[in-house]
Amino acid sequence: MSLHISFGASTWLWVSPFTTASIGELFPKIAGMGFDTVEIAVEDPALIDVRAVKEALRQHQLKAIICGAFGPSRDLTHEDPAVHRNCFDYIGSCLDMCAELGTGFFGGPMYSAVGKARMVEPEQRKREWELAVKNLRTVCEMAAARGLKIALEPLNRFESDLVNTTEDVLRLIGDIGHPAANVMLDGFHMNIEERNVEQAITAAGDKLIHLQVSENFRGTPGAGHTPWEAYRKGLEAIGYSGTVSIESFTPQNRELAGAVCFWHPMAESQDGLATEGLAFLKRWANA
Repeated sequence: MSLHISFGASTWLWVSPFTTASIGELFPKIAGMGFDTVEIAVEDPALIDVRAVKEALRQHQLKAIICGAFGPSRDLTHEDPAVHRNCFDYIGSCLDMCAELGTGFFGGPMYSAVGKARMVEPEQRKREWELAVKNLRTVCEMAAARGLKIALEPLNRFESDLVNTTEDVLRLIGDIGHPAANVMLDGFHMNIEERNVEQAITAAGDKLIHLQVSENFRGTPGAGHTPWEAYRKGLEAIGYSGTVSIESFTPQNRELAGAVCFWHPMAESQDGLATEGLAFLKRWANA
């Protein structure tokens, strides 16, 4: 039984931050490699001319997915409401980009700041959870007003102390209580946190609207010990028909390398990671 999915590549494989100038090199490359979708990692919306992106997508017959980057200044669990407002402004710009490009959702770990991983008292954890719920309900309303959804991504315990598993993110969505709230999963984080990958995917069910993958070490899909059969069985069980994107990172950008702990390349070349990974994923999807 084959998976009926499309394949994407994250711009983080090659650049950080993504800018308008990135389009000329990346879009023809990604299309030429055989990907259906470019997953644009938006670090700073001001650096991106969405009209130029839209035209390049048309020219190269690519679809787009927009994912966010959430550092300390974009933390919906911060004690300072000014930080929440800054995050809302950023998310609003990304949602506008999604609407302009015809992308159905905006994805990422937007409940808190990436790297916010601490031991705190239960009372503080409860306060931060409630802040995330309240503020994400506002984000859902922002998305729904544009005809969009949001896709919330669990992160591993070294990058977040709030949402680590599919069970966590489903509880968060339940507390938010808004139909725009959905799930995206990342195989790298799942390989650390989930006891059973297949069961985690089936638990997400029709709330799963995007999947990112790489190898267990963030390298080329197929080059490590990721339980790919479990991923395929889970996706088959829920009838998943969305995009599976390769997400890894270039270590050439120091700020990004520090955020995701990339100190050296995970493949001989970033182009090779993408092309060899795509070839593997196409065989995997049709097994």
